[in-house]
Amino acid sequence: MNSTIRIGQGYDIHPFKEGRPMVLGGIAFDTPYGLDGHSDADALTHAICDALLGAAGLPDIGHHFPNTDPKYKDIDSQKLLGEVASTLQARDWNIVNIDATVVAEQPKIYPVVEEMKARLAASARIEPNQIGIKATTNEKLGALGRSEGLAALAVALISR
Repeated sequence: MNSTIRIGQGYDIHPFKEGRPMVLGGIAFDTPYGLDGHSDADALTHAICDALLGAAGLPDIGHHFPNTDPKYKDIDSQKLLGEVASTLQARDWNIVNIDATVVAEQPKIYPVVEEMKARLAASARIEPNQIGIKATTNEKLGALGRSEGLAALAVALISR
């Protein structure tokens, strides 16, 4: 059998903002702050979208869903991930797996990692066991270490 595999990487970062909802991996957190951005600012989902798009050799999330377009204002990023998955499927790509890391001093994501995996998997139309999610702190170094925001990194493997 002749197959093609590709890997892509994604990265996203957003500052915290008081009074905004905190959404990561499609899960809402009960915090007085959230991530500032045009959409729901779900940095984890955005990094995953970029990893998938990059693996397929397609332009990044900003090209597909520009922050200058009012229709994406406060949009649920799970809808964006669903559109990315559809775009890959239309090009005969299958998602093999996704691995992601959240870099933040807060919030603690471990208690909801399985919920995140289920939500992301549903949006990407894959199984939760095809997604890995980890978290680390920035050891109090730099803007992330001072809890000024949050970053996420992701890699994705696709096949045809």
